[in-house]
Amino acid sequence: MTATTRTATSTRFRKLAVTGVAALGAAAAALTIAPSPAHAAAPAPHSVAAATVSTSGVTEQANSAAKAGQDSSSGNLDGWIRQSLDVMKSKGIPGSYEGLHRNIMRESGGNPNAANGWDVNAQNGTPSKGLLQVIQPTFDAYHVSGTKHDLTDPVANITAAAQYAADKYGSIDNVDSAY
Repeated sequence: MTATTRTATSTRFRKLAVTGVAALGAAAAALTIAPSPAHAAAPAPHSVAAATVSTSGVTEQANSAAKAGQDSSSGNLDGWIRQSLDVMKSKGIPGSYEGLHRNIMRESGGNPNAANGWDVNAQNGTPSKGLLQVIQPTFDAYHVSGTKHDLTDPVANITAAAQYAADKYGSIDNVDSAY
């Protein structure tokens, strides 16, 4: 084999290897971005690892809840969401299990005692609290009768946040970032 032939073969092999890696990467990205309908419809299993939150204030709250013997990763998150959906249905507040769960996991990691001690609301004396990180004035304005008037009560926090989201965005299902 001449040097020219080896170079051509080597170049072709590198192109095939790069093309193969690119194709595998695209396939992996597509699988990651687009979950199957079965995964989208079923509630996600809850674990401490899935509930890791990066902000130090929320992490400190999760640690103190764990020390107190409370399951800070999810407690009875499924039950709280289902109770909230029952209240929401009876009051005509739109929202789905998936929309509530997605926002809860982003906002608090499923910790009903989560509190944000660092943002502008906290700096102004009204920290966001609870599963959906609601501030007290918003909770008071959107509290749903039939739930406890307690910002960190899981069902009250979820339903008040869902009512707020319905008023501002049409539904909690339409919220994909801090609200």
